[in-house]
Amino acid sequence: GGTNVSTAAAVRQQHGHDESMHPVAPPDIVVWPQTVGQVQELAALCYRSRVPMVPFGTGTGLEGGVNAVQGGVCFDLSRMDAITELSLEDFSVVVEPGVTRKALNSHLRGTGLWFPVGTMGTGK
Repeated sequence: GGTNVSTAAAVRQQHGHDESMHPVAPPDIVVWPQTVGQVQELAALCYRSRVPMVPFGTGTGLEGGVNAVQGGVCFDLSRMDAITELSLEDFSVVVEPGVTRKALNSHLRGTGLWFPVGTMGTGK
């Protein structure tokens, strides 16, 4: 509720386009889940109701993938930004979908590792 859901036109417009040339196609509603469980519950509800789901990260894509051409629910995953595991031995890290490249590199600072540009979407 409240700060985790919006039907405001400006918010829907913001979430209905990326950096592509495609015209804005806003969703009907934007939600900000904060846990895997919330994503699962929302996805199950949308599936049962046959409502389209559109994931949204930072909106920097170039293909129009966030455009809600059939309306539906936009899942803005930016608040799911935890880095949950880091293994220096095998160079692996487990992150939630809202983790940006910049945040990951900040977390890795001092380990001798970094995440270079161009290998994880276009995360800012």
